[in-house]
Amino acid sequence: MSAKRKMLLTGAGGGIGRSIATLLLSSDWRIVGVGRDPARPGFSQKECSQATIDLSDLENLPEQLRLLASEHEDIDSVVCAAGVGRFGSLEEFSYQQIRELIDINLTSQLYVVRAFLPLLKRRGRGHVVLIGSEAALAGGARGAVYSATKFALRGFCQSLRQESAAAGIRVTLINPGMVRTDFFDQLDFEPGEDLAHAIVPEDIAVAVKMVLSARAETVFDEINLSPLKKVVRRKHRAPKP
Repeated sequence: MSAKRKMLLTGAGGGIGRSIATLLLSSDWRIVGVGRDPARPGFSQKECSQATIDLSDLENLPEQLRLLASEHEDIDSVVCAAGVGRFGSLEEFSYQQIRELIDINLTSQLYVVRAFLPLLKRRGRGHVVLIGSEAALAGGARGAVYSATKFALRGFCQSLRQESAAAGIRVTLINPGMVRTDFFDQLDFEPGEDLAHAIVPEDIAVAVKMVLSARAETVFDEINLSPLKKVVRRKHRAPKP
């Protein structure tokens, strides 16, 4: 019986990341979850350990990731599913908000991969999977900063793919359209109500499992997942008193 493979997963606490964790844990994987929330409701502590790390704390992140890599040298896959959404015209963003969005959606992802890539290369095999967005494919109104982070992530994946192939490392970018999660809770828009108006987190989890299960000599460079019908609904907010 082959040993279970071990994955580092950011964003495992909810939404897309939690669905990835749930599916992979049922498929003979072990997971090291990275996030600010140490809770793991419903997950076996033996198969799913948690590293409490704030990915937005870039000053301390390199050392925290270095220590984590030294504790889990048997990791052979890195899946980055953490991210946040903020939308609006550029002038609606403060300079601090621009920085925060870039830090969590782009820079922290690069830090995580940078910390674990040497481990994967020493093993001579491994996989890096990043969850991007349809916003990496075409920019839209009120999405300039968000799209900038996702376009940059896409370029990073394309270059990393070429840099790492000789070392046996596969790199995949998955670009979901609108996903029915709490991502939209703090936004002023959301998918339409019909099932065809949004994909679900489990769709992305299935895609992640597929790319990780492919032959070592085969790479899914990029996967775009979209709802059958793209319908955006504006939320009606009560006027301020």
